[in-house]
Amino acid sequence: MKKVIEGSMAVAEAVKVCRPHVISAYPITPQTHIVENLSQFVADEELKAEFVNVESEFGAASVVLGASATGARAYSATTAQGLLLMVEVLFNIAGLRLPVVITCTNRAVSAPINIWNDQQDAMTIRDSGWIMLFAEDNQEAADMHLQAFKIGEHPEIMLPVMVNMDGFILTHAFEPIELLDQKVADEFLPPYKPELYLTTKNPLTFGILAEPDWYMETRYRLQKAIEASSDMIEEVADQFKKTFGRYQGGLVEKYRLDGAETVIVSMGSVVGTIKEVADELRDKGKKIGVLKIRAFRPFPKEAIYDALKNVKNVIVMEKAISLGATGILYDEIKAALYGRPNQPKVSGFIAGLGGRDIPKESIVKVIKKGETSEVDNLFVDLKEHLIGGK
Repeated sequence: MKKVIEGSMAVAEAVKVCRPHVISAYPITPQTHIVENLSQFVADEELKAEFVNVESEFGAASVVLGASATGARAYSATTAQGLLLMVEVLFNIAGLRLPVVITCTNRAVSAPINIWNDQQDAMTIRDSGWIMLFAEDNQEAADMHLQAFKIGEHPEIMLPVMVNMDGFILTHAFEPIELLDQKVADEFLPPYKPELYLTTKNPLTFGILAEPDWYMETRYRLQKAIEASSDMIEEVADQFKKTFGRYQGGLVEKYRLDGAETVIVSMGSVVGTIKEVADELRDKGKKIGVLKIRAFRPFPKEAIYDALKNVKNVIVMEKAISLGATGILYDEIKAALYGRPNQPKVSGFIAGLGGRDIPKESIVKVIKKGETSEVDNLFVDLKEHLIGGK
């Protein structure tokens, strides 16, 4: 069934059909509508789940950690400062190999206070051991949640998954959404039955002290599980397409790469605008393509190299920066291509911080700059189009 609804409602509807046992969150703009809708589903008995009100995002993360450890399917949502308040617990969730799913409605972090969209929040926890997926539109965001639980709960993976969607741009936008049918969703995502969980019938210890002789091994196993999730992400995306008739997943998405000499790489909702620019420039004879990164963790370096190995210019546009260093996606794209045959020229542009608009004119100027010179950390501004950097 297709329905015109707000992005947050689309995500709530998708989470509902996943049948989580425990939901816990603390209100923070722009994620609040997601859990408001879920709490209403629980109150109306449309969803049989325990909705736990807490005093903070740290508490919400702690609740879903505990719930998942007891064998429950658990979900939360957050953004910006709320995500940062969860950080300690997020590392524990991953280290304990608990397949919690969290929606991060990407928002700028303070100071100064800013409630609009960029991706600096999610990028702060990239090393925590979570699988990290980024959605371009609300249909993709909704569909990613069903896949996220299936990926994370697979016995060979057992990892938490964060679905990222741009705050306000997606969360508060109304779009026609193909809602997931409950019966079909149940067939796609079976009940969660972990092999190991806390119960008085079979007492176990989770999170025991690991001395130097053992800690390295746990991190090695975590690294191997994240690497293995690459194949699972692709496999689940194929299963989703077979079940629901649309492909809304995988590691990357190639757009008009055939014969492309210049390719723009990005994540999130801005990809839609970049695609429009690519279409317009293609009509004018320019060989432009787009590579969308869907999975930032695990970082799909082989898929990226395969997509870009015959390209002259790679232009990375991102809504985050590692302050004092460089663009985060830009740096990892360069590393994935470094020393490979036919290594293309890579340029990095920082755009859209704090919700700054990214009009088509700016993207066109970025392309011209990236084709004529190699730059890093070049900030893109609405009025002047290009500022700073070198």
